[in-house]
Amino acid sequence: MHARSLRTLSSAAAAGTAAVVCLTGTAAAHPAAPGSGRAAVSAPATAATVITEGQVKEAPAGGVIRYPSVTSCLTVTVHLRGGGAVGAHASLFQVPGELRSDQILARAKSVTGARAVASVEVQGAVGAWHPSYFGKAIESYGDGEQVPVPEGQDVPGLAAAVARGLGVAPDTVTVTDVPDGDQVVPLPRA
Repeated sequence: MHARSLRTLSSAAAAGTAAVVCLTGTAAAHPAAPGSGRAAVSAPATAATVITEGQVKEAPAGGVIRYPSVTSCLTVTVHLRGGGAVGAHASLFQVPGELRSDQILARAKSVTGARAVASVEVQGAVGAWHPSYFGKAIESYGDGEQVPVPEGQDVPGLAAAVARGLGVAPDTVTVTDVPDGDQVVPLPRA
């Protein structure tokens, strides 16, 4: 720290006012030794993008996507070739004010735009989902209409439905059944 900055900081402290000091240069990214008089410097927190049921959001490269409380849901993470991702949290039943399952892929495709897609990860309660739910949400069926019921885990059917809905090649989509709970997807730096 320069002598002028120290004098300014000392004067501000003596006057009982706050001072903001900007430092330039490099500092060690580890705690300082006790009694060394140096403050510990920590790495910046990783940006977390939280995507709840019925939402679609974009997350930056180097951040993480957190999908909370994935129980009967499927998450769709579109990894962009230039870095970052578009995440979608598809819910079996529409959350008020949010997207239905038959709207979620179109929104994810819209947010992705013309950017190249590296891969797509579908994770969640695979056995609870019929591929047709991405084309017609459960809430869209009227009285007397038969709602399709999944018979086991239709991994190929879900992969094909997601690929079709996003307009990507089927071989870019992977589908994985995961246990209930929060999902955290780390995104590599660009």
